[in-house]
Amino acid sequence: MEHDAVVGPIDLAARVDDALAVQAIAFGLSEDEVAIRRHIVLRHLLYPGARAFGATNSEGRLVGFVYGMPNDRTHWWSTVVEPYLRRGGHDQWLDDSFVITELHVHPAHQGRGIGRALITTITDTAEQPRSILSAIDTESPARRLYRTLGYVDLARQVHFPSAPKPYAVMGAPLPLRRAR
Repeated sequence: MEHDAVVGPIDLAARVDDALAVQAIAFGLSEDEVAIRRHIVLRHLLYPGARAFGATNSEGRLVGFVYGMPNDRTHWWSTVVEPYLRRGGHDQWLDDSFVITELHVHPAHQGRGIGRALITTITDTAEQPRSILSAIDTESPARRLYRTLGYVDLARQVHFPSAPKPYAVMGAPLPLRRAR
């Protein structure tokens, strides 16, 4: 599927407000939630190996973004998902994995291959042999995309503090599967 956006590395710290505007629309975030996430994103970008890619349209507007980093068991996300993964015998996925922290595409630009281009581009830069992520635990276009790329469910019904809906943790070997 052809998309009308250019995917490349971005300075997410400089474009954090543009990125969070996309996330707010895609994910239905309030202004308060955006303010909290702004601090989280800026803190994540300080972690070793953190990197970000964006999808910009012909006017230079950010229509999607992804960021991630080598996973670290001491990070908050890992401490929350670890018991769920351990229960299923999958906690080794927390080691030597590249975690997709956030991936969002503006709803007006979804279904055009932008999310696929963003996630394959960022994981192609990873030195780790596998990737992990969490997604809302419901059948959605995002979860279908992840499955086509080789991600499988490692844990379901994962509850994050303050998140109203349960999540699934998914993992895939790298490089990600490409469309046949």
